[in-house]
Amino acid sequence: MTNSHRNTPATATTATPAAAGAELATQATDLDGRHFNGRHFNGQDFDGRTVLVTGGTSGMGLATARMLLERGANVVITGRDEARLARAEARLTEARLTEARPAGAGPAARERVFAVRADSARPADLARLAERVGERYGHLHGVFANAGIGVFETPAEVTEESFDRTVDVNFKGVFFTVQHTLPLLEQAPGGGGAIVLNASWTLHRGLPNAPVYAATKAAVHNLARTLGSEFAGRGIRINSVSPGYIVTEMFHEVITEPAQQEAVRARVPLGRLGEAADVAETVVFLLSPRAAYITGQDIVVDGGVVAVANPW
Repeated sequence: MTNSHRNTPATATTATPAAAGAELATQATDLDGRHFNGRHFNGQDFDGRTVLVTGGTSGMGLATARMLLERGANVVITGRDEARLARAEARLTEARLTEARPAGAGPAARERVFAVRADSARPADLARLAERVGERYGHLHGVFANAGIGVFETPAEVTEESFDRTVDVNFKGVFFTVQHTLPLLEQAPGGGGAIVLNASWTLHRGLPNAPVYAATKAAVHNLARTLGSEFAGRGIRINSVSPGYIVTEMFHEVITEPAQQEAVRARVPLGRLGEAADVAETVVFLLSPRAAYITGQDIVVDGGVVAVANPW
């Protein structure tokens, strides 16, 4: 009887003990953890790699872009507003990166930032973005689909306009970002492209006054798993991150009073609000070769809000 499963080879061979031992030997890890399956990791995991960060003008996007620069990447950032985009580009190119690059290690930060105006809610903008990235670099190694908005309304307050805008940016924009950048990821030298989608802790626990926002983030989470399955055979990994209470511009816009902010902090088992860098570290890990065996997963970066009882 023929096995019709597409991932099952028609024939199989049994490895000898010697062959198995040799295979395990090639997978050995040094005590310092820098070698695994023939890969060598150091502080510059992204040297020569190109990564796109949508919504890279502030908050988690900007923090991720900076961290990628520190690790040697070429970084493409996007934003809807020309002035904010220019300020973000200036902050990145003028920043004194915390991890000094050795002489001759590659271009300076100002030569590795490419800012492109694009509205993630408009697929035509995303198509032009992919075209410009292709013209400049020819490929991508990673994408952080971060662009999103937070509209917090009760069900009675939601209008068709706010509903459509939230879905357009938070879900449709993420989907078409992946669609238009996929060919560039498939062109990456050596393969192994990676995508990280920005979801939210609200997909794991109910949150009042966020019915549409939370629904779009749940859709993004499911998209990571579905597309992770779709593209695994092409060597492209897709994961999501679910940030908790992270201090960004959006956080201050939504939670304006110090007393409210303190009440929110008190809900976090680790005893502090998150920083954009907390999320950036996770995103950079998932985009890096260090996460080469991880796909279709969601990592919650929330100080324990979802999964841990508050000890305070």
